[in-house]
Amino acid sequence: MSRASRLLTAAAALLLGALYFTPLWSIRLVAPQYPEGLGMLIGIRDISGMKENDLHSINGLNHYIGMRPIEAAAIPELRYMPWIVAGLIATGLIVALVGRRRLLAVWMFGFAALGVAGLYDFWRWGYDYGHNLDAEQAIIAVPGMSYQPPLLGSKQLLNFTATSWPAAGGILAGLAFALGAAALVLAYRRRPSASGLGAALLAASVACTSGTQSLRLGVDVCAECRMLVTDARFGARVVTHTSKVLTFDSIDCMRKHLAGIPASDVRDVWLADAAHPGSLVRAGEATLLDDESLHPPMGTTYARAAYAR
Repeated sequence: MSRASRLLTAAAALLLGALYFTPLWSIRLVAPQYPEGLGMLIGIRDISGMKENDLHSINGLNHYIGMRPIEAAAIPELRYMPWIVAGLIATGLIVALVGRRRLLAVWMFGFAALGVAGLYDFWRWGYDYGHNLDAEQAIIAVPGMSYQPPLLGSKQLLNFTATSWPAAGGILAGLAFALGAAALVLAYRRRPSASGLGAALLAASVACTSGTQSLRLGVDVCAECRMLVTDARFGARVVTHTSKVLTFDSIDCMRKHLAGIPASDVRDVWLADAAHPGSLVRAGEATLLDDESLHPPMGTTYARAAYAR
């Protein structure tokens, strides 16, 4: 795993800690007699009303239709969900620390599986409360009517419109999963092979050493005209992607040679700085001038020279 992948994994794990302080899901009921609405917030440890007496009012309405009261103590999931989230956080941090891609894939699979299981359990909980009614205790009984709230979205239940959406904690859990998915993509993104990486490092080394070294007068041979490099004011050096270093006694020779090879083969180009004989400058940082005051190799009347900007 790359450093970015590890950081994203750690961020995803730590973000799950917000579930201990923010509700996971919300259900809201709106009816003509309750225009301001009644709502409850479902967390990983408890269930509460959106407003102070909302849960009490909802349980009062549920009594009329024979639905048993909604109480946190009667929902076993609220006892072990905090431990599940703690396990996800701990294992996520371990994955970020160890940095193994397979462990990250397993962690993300577990994260996804727990999310799906949690949504199914929420649906099953709503089904149980909305369908298993006590007909003998119900004051209002509508044959064939059930009162299961929607898993997501809105649903009409008699004269109430029930709306169910993720709360802040659910949104943060989704964001944590997205961060984990991004970490997984980065971890498995195609990377250079060991040999390819070695070649890249070698090429970079050549570009930083051979490219910047001064031309060796009387030793280096022009790759185009095969003449010795004899004037420090002229010359060029090209480094290819295969780490090959080509030396030229003039810019013109370099251009003639490069015209015969693919541009994609060239990694870096250095030019002799005519104003500072013996030093080289990157081609992108130089200005080329036709300077008649200079006398280049091969006896031409003027030279195309490079000057550092």
